[in-house]
Amino acid sequence: MHYERDAIQDMAGYTPGEQPDSGDAIKLNTNENPYPPPEGVTAALREIPAEALRRYPSPSSAEFRAMAAEVHNLASEQIVTTNGGDELLRLAITTFVEPGRPIGVADPSYSLYPVLAAINDSPVIRVPLADSWRPPSDFAQRLNDQGAALAFLVNPHAPSGCLLDADTIAAIAERFHGVLVLDEAYVDFVDPSHGHDIPSLLDRQDNLLVLRTMSKGYSLAGLRLGYGLAAPGLIEPMAAKTRDSYSVDAVAERLGIAALAYRQEAAKTWQAVRHERERLRRELAKRGMAADPSEANFVLASVPSRLAGGAAALYQGLRERNILVRHFEHERLHSSLRITLGTPDQNDRLLAGIDDVLRHGAHSA
Repeated sequence: MHYERDAIQDMAGYTPGEQPDSGDAIKLNTNENPYPPPEGVTAALREIPAEALRRYPSPSSAEFRAMAAEVHNLASEQIVTTNGGDELLRLAITTFVEPGRPIGVADPSYSLYPVLAAINDSPVIRVPLADSWRPPSDFAQRLNDQGAALAFLVNPHAPSGCLLDADTIAAIAERFHGVLVLDEAYVDFVDPSHGHDIPSLLDRQDNLLVLRTMSKGYSLAGLRLGYGLAAPGLIEPMAAKTRDSYSVDAVAERLGIAALAYRQEAAKTWQAVRHERERLRRELAKRGMAADPSEANFVLASVPSRLAGGAAALYQGLRERNILVRHFEHERLHSSLRITLGTPDQNDRLLAGIDDVLRHGAHSA
């Protein structure tokens, strides 16, 4: 006997990045910020009274929403808080997609999207990205033609780091007949010179839902705090109807407020990551591992064909040397590795590990 729905029995679950057993491992496989959160966050954690743990938190995370509204020049009614960004993805499907209606994704992309679609018993419309990792010009039309109720785009793109500008996003949202979820989990690492500003679109794009998270830029992946930005017409049904009650705990809200208050301190880590991003790209290129320009806290590097076994062998060789990166089985990603940016020392050890594998093969002595 089995009791789960047929769709659940038939589906494959999400495969997270490996969590190392050893504290000595260099963990460059799950896109965490390599630097600690702002000191103000640590201070706020120490000051949380026990009474805050006894009582239920704010149902709507009102103080955090007010702070986030100020940061993004929006109204609080345009913000919903969630238990990590992933809860927002699930909320969007629960709220806006009738079970069985198609969901669109760019291909390749974040591998959780099809899992969430399968839970909803929704077929997935996969639209292949162009060689530049950008959606084709008819992206929205393809989704409309197949009746997609909702579509996911991650920007900067994962796993390439390619950034779509606001005009491109606006054009897709205008043409698409459903809800466009723009997953901007990595947006804090975008070079400020681009002037990238998606929230400014929300007053005129009422079908655009923007995901933000405290996990990446603010070094709070262990906290599980995310939030969505959209027109009030999208926010209200999620916040008032489909969102879990008290899904954001009192600790997460207090530390999220502190993180936004110390945003300028967090921004110093973003700049450090950007600096290492360009250095690592240069060093990888010297080893025959070209990586396209990235605006995220990772790079997607091709693996030279001279290495027997290719990217899979380099992934395994680094793993044997206690260095974790990410390798995907997707056809367009099979010959590449996604590498999260670490500290300068961690990146140096990564490069030394790559050199060792390229010289001696995958298996360590």
